[in-house]
Amino acid sequence: MKAKLWWVWLELVCTSLWGADVLIVADEFPAMRVLARQLQAAAGLSSELVTQTNLPAQLSGFKAVVVYVHGRLHAQVERALVDYTRAGGKLIPLHHSISSGKRTNQLWFPFLGVRLPEGGLAQGGYTWIEPVSVEFVCLAPDHFIMTNRVVYPQRIAYRRGDGTESEEWLPGFGLQNSEVYLNHTFTAPRTVLLGLKYTDAQTGRVYMQDRAGWVRPAGKGWIIYFQPGHSAADFENPAYAQILVNAVLFRP
Repeated sequence: MKAKLWWVWLELVCTSLWGADVLIVADEFPAMRVLARQLQAAAGLSSELVTQTNLPAQLSGFKAVVVYVHGRLHAQVERALVDYTRAGGKLIPLHHSISSGKRTNQLWFPFLGVRLPEGGLAQGGYTWIEPVSVEFVCLAPDHFIMTNRVVYPQRIAYRRGDGTESEEWLPGFGLQNSEVYLNHTFTAPRTVLLGLKYTDAQTGRVYMQDRAGWVRPAGKGWIIYFQPGHSAADFENPAYAQILVNAVLFRP
């Protein structure tokens, strides 16, 4: 009996470590456990959650690798993620995977094709604000990631071109008690998927930026970034959860 239980345990461990569809590399886990449940419930996708120090030696077997790391990426992890993507993998960095904690990483921002300008918000510098209410709009109505089984609960008045174009009513969703990142700057081409709309409570200024979600090729693989994800509650939003499921399922 003990021998049988041993083999059952060993099979579960092996399935957990080497049979998962999605690898989630994180340093904060409650939100990622919610995401893992969403992936399983919506598409039958299994997930393995690991810290940077437990990164598997081989990443090529995963359909996608999600990154949810608040602090600095370890250099060896950074290199492994870049190599995985360029070899044909699908990398999905979320939320604070593009934040000031990565400024000292040598590869990360150039690989993603972004930079975070220095200086204050009024001078166009990168800024994060929380807790806030923020709205997100679909900017790619013909793209699989933004449309497959996604039900948008709102129509939101939005101006593309970071607020310079004529106003449209676009499908979207809102998040409360969340966090907004302003003034991400692109340094390479990409397809923008999601825009953000945020009203500053102190000044009344409305920020609309076409930078809250995007997809771009990298070598033989793809990078798909989404900014929402401040807490577990963000990932419980049905529209956003389905968008993330679609990002894993996406086949260019």
